[in-house]
Amino acid sequence: MQDERWNHPLYTTEAINDEGLEGHAYVPGGLKVQTSSPMNDHPGTNPEQLLGLSLSTCLEATLEAVEKEHGLPHTGAVRVKVAFIGARAEYQFLVHAQVMVKGVDLDTAKTFTEEIENRCPVSKLLKNSGNYTIETVTDFAD
Repeated sequence: MQDERWNHPLYTTEAINDEGLEGHAYVPGGLKVQTSSPMNDHPGTNPEQLLGLSLSTCLEATLEAVEKEHGLPHTGAVRVKVAFIGARAEYQFLVHAQVMVKGVDLDTAKTFTEEIENRCPVSKLLKNSGNYTIETVTDFAD
């Protein structure tokens, strides 16, 4: 790793999958997750779910920090949908996040959404992909 930023991290972790999609992924000395393809009914968590959990947790934690910085109680919630699209060798994920902040007007909620999109590290990874969208909502209607 040539990037100097690796020399002073705030936190590092390692995740390993040496069994493939139908197996297990794990963090050494910690979490172990059974994995499976979303294209069958085998037990396990799939990459789409893991991505959705990662993004929703990151956005939610960032939203909580933004609310606190503005002296507000934490009322926000984040919902992430991930779609698996394409064909062999051309597979892609579509990712759509919805942010809801109760107790503030819609313009303030939109400002918070823009701020968390630009601060959440997972969002930063996704936002220039062309497959990631985020919106402010007043409720999580399907």
